[in-house]
Amino acid sequence: MSRVRFLADHDLNEHIVAGVVRREPLIEFQRLREVGLREAKDHEILEYAARQGFIVVSHDVNTMPAAAFARIEGGQPLAGLLMVKQTEPVGPIIENLLLIWQASEIQEWKDQVAFLPMR
Repeated sequence: MSRVRFLADHDLNEHIVAGVVRREPLIEFQRLREVGLREAKDHEILEYAARQGFIVVSHDVNTMPAAAFARIEGGQPLAGLLMVKQTEPVGPIIENLLLIWQASEIQEWKDQVAFLPMR
């Protein structure tokens, strides 16, 4: 079994990433700019994440879910996608990400698209 690893989309609120890592330094939470994908298209981000075993965390509710569902429908792997509306408070999002990391394995998120916070 493998631990959950997160990849922050270019538009993800930096306070979310910083808050998660501050609370649990063992969590791997990469940023697109750190892996050379700052200008990548949604399908390229999802492809990289699937190859590397990252769940993508994004605010891009307009296009990212469609790209994820297209991958799934096309038989391409999806490591997981967690969507966060920009209007949501940061605290509950951080709590949800910590819970996902603590209580699940990466395999459980295969081909899953979910919106945070989970209620």
